[in-house]
Amino acid sequence: MNWGLWLQLTSFMSELIDYIVPIGIALIMFGIGLNLKVSNFTRVFRKPKAIVTGLVLQMLVLPLTAFVIVWFWPMENVYKAGFILIAACPGGTASNLVTYLLRGRIALSVSLTAFNSFLIVLTIPVIVNLATHLFLGSTHGIDLSFGKILVNMLWTVILPVMAGMTLNEKGPKKFIEAVKGPMRYILMTLLLLIFILISLSEEGGGNFDFERDYHLIFPGIILNVGTMLIGYFSTQPLGITHRGRYTIAIEMGLQNSALAIFIANNLLENDQMSLVAVLYSGTSFVTTWLIAFLLKKTAPDEEEN
Repeated sequence: MNWGLWLQLTSFMSELIDYIVPIGIALIMFGIGLNLKVSNFTRVFRKPKAIVTGLVLQMLVLPLTAFVIVWFWPMENVYKAGFILIAACPGGTASNLVTYLLRGRIALSVSLTAFNSFLIVLTIPVIVNLATHLFLGSTHGIDLSFGKILVNMLWTVILPVMAGMTLNEKGPKKFIEAVKGPMRYILMTLLLLIFILISLSEEGGGNFDFERDYHLIFPGIILNVGTMLIGYFSTQPLGITHRGRYTIAIEMGLQNSALAIFIANNLLENDQMSLVAVLYSGTSFVTTWLIAFLLKKTAPDEEEN
């Protein structure tokens, strides 16, 4: 392999990410918004049990489960800290898209993404500092700007969803219905392109060696599937609907890998920790979709409530 050419490619992809990825995410959320109405969100907040439960599971149970898994799984300590980092970055566009594809509670999924994006400003420094102290013997001051996260959420999630909802409610019905069919394939393609860009960038897959790193895939699958099952079955006694339960399971299974990669590379300056996020994002989308599909089939869908 021409490593000089490869390094040039990864450097070029890194420059593209800052511009193309936010645009791609915004387009995905706009497409998801085309399937939403204001009434979907009023239901979520009129009966907030599902969103409160989902946030508790994502903010507390998800990282706690990651701590338990890596504590007993034999791997280098830096990778253990990497798994805690990925568990501390819940949600993201991928979970919204999988929920949309599987006809889950999209408004619940988007609401969870919005709320946990603000809560992680407080939780990530605490969780990651604890992980680096336990496994690496040091702590790192992680500074996440609330203002930057707010602006990012507005431009990539909230405003695109609102624009899609407005078009869905006010736009020409025949056009909207005609677009919704192929939209699923368009959004999947966009997400795939975003993942490829991140994987080819210096921050993403630049340090991946399959023979050396394949063993990290297995604890990632355990974390992914295990937290999804926790999210699904722990919410059953609370009376949350079937659609709400597998929506929460999806939110538990898919993390904000792009944020984890950014923190690992730019704030912690540790490419081994970022490698965990790259591998997790590469496997979790498929496993999350499969497990959520099976969970969806365990009971008939109901109306959102």
